[in-house]
Amino acid sequence: MTRTRLCTTGAILAMGAALAAGTAAISAAAPISAAVAAAKSKAVSPSAVVIRPEAVHIGHVFSGPVSTAVCKNKIHIACYGPGQLRQAYNVWPLYRKGITGTGETIVIVDSFGSPTIKHDLGVFDAAYHLSAPPSLKVIQPAGTVSPYVPTNNRAGWAGETTLDVEYAHAMAPGANILLVETPTSENEGTTGFPQIVTAEQYVLNNHLGDIISQSFSATEQTFTTAQSLLDLRTAYIQAAEPAYNVTVLAASGDSGAADVEFNQTTYYDSPVTSWPDSDPLVTGVGGTQLHLNAAGNHTTPDNVWNDTYEAAANLYVDGGSGPNPLAGGGGTSVIFERPSYQNGVAKIVGSQRGVPDISMSAACDGAVNTYQSFAGQPAGWYPTCGTSEATPLFAGIVALADQVAGHPLGLINPALYAMSAAHAPGIVDITKGNNTVSFTQGGKLVTVAGYPALPGYDLASGVGTVNAAKFVPEMVAAVAATPSSY
Repeated sequence: MTRTRLCTTGAILAMGAALAAGTAAISAAAPISAAVAAAKSKAVSPSAVVIRPEAVHIGHVFSGPVSTAVCKNKIHIACYGPGQLRQAYNVWPLYRKGITGTGETIVIVDSFGSPTIKHDLGVFDAAYHLSAPPSLKVIQPAGTVSPYVPTNNRAGWAGETTLDVEYAHAMAPGANILLVETPTSENEGTTGFPQIVTAEQYVLNNHLGDIISQSFSATEQTFTTAQSLLDLRTAYIQAAEPAYNVTVLAASGDSGAADVEFNQTTYYDSPVTSWPDSDPLVTGVGGTQLHLNAAGNHTTPDNVWNDTYEAAANLYVDGGSGPNPLAGGGGTSVIFERPSYQNGVAKIVGSQRGVPDISMSAACDGAVNTYQSFAGQPAGWYPTCGTSEATPLFAGIVALADQVAGHPLGLINPALYAMSAAHAPGIVDITKGNNTVSFTQGGKLVTVAGYPALPGYDLASGVGTVNAAKFVPEMVAAVAATPSSY
């Protein structure tokens, strides 16, 4: 079977040789103002990093949105719709108060976008009885996207876009959606990530949004040098400035503690992590597995997403029984030292920046229903999973908090860790599971030992997940009380 998986945690490439394992880490403890000045003095590196989306598209299409029971019967995995996720994350009390993300704008950044996204969101909304977003705009500030051609690459990014838009909207139905499309594939070619930097700087310079959601990443070890990565941080540094104060999110990846090497085929055989989720100015979003009934109520507590050894998930993602890396990314950076907001979890992260920061639904056995109609794949409903699901879901949660605050919250990481240290009820701790993965490579079974879930912060789920009705007001209060420096 042809793999329809769009992203694996390390499925991101960069031009040039990998960083040596012993490369000295770059300190992230400098004040934001100093980092801004340093970044503005440098041009974006011409060396391209090449990025794949962090969505996993399960190889099965349905004619309509399917229930959890039908999914389990037909393809032996659980599937969920937006109503179940809303119940699971306890957003209904917020909605009843009129807190739906009204007045906020979620910026979704994707290569190419989808030529049918407005139509597909309309079908999705109609099927689930959702109102249309107040605004769904598409812009191409880094250059015009070429006409759609149904290649695997273009269809893959269209599927990513579909997941991002539909589930950001599902969680924050009153928020505006701004889809920012870039004209260059981030998983092939020679221009890569600088196109995204250009697009995001345009959004920031024109104050077009409050939250930037990024469902892609690049393995840190595939950058030519540490500086070639640091040269690409300009938009994130700008977003954290008080004049902009935009929250930036990034998926932590879908291959657990492993990651794909430059050839996009073989995996690193030791733990690695990715950027931009590892950036101290970005909130890294990891993955959990939900266990829900038809109403969306939890039947058992959430655990770390890891479908590596789940035969049914492997069959529909990779065409075999596995094992294949199918788990939330997490680990410690080789570029960034531990930011001050992680000093309280130094026993876990050591001297380096640890990711993820927080986690949301991402499991393939627990996939979400998405609708798509672009050419290259049959039109219909696809179960889809990965940290590309988790990231727009959390973007929706941040939009709700922005509405309550009456302003964008900006860098939320210091507040997240303060809330976790205070055992805020809105943070739901994840204490089961791990992101260890296995795969066959070079004719032998390879296992990359990851990290277990622990009480409090861990490198598999971050601080945990959310009970939105409690988390949203707590986050607003914590941001107001916590310095935003890192």
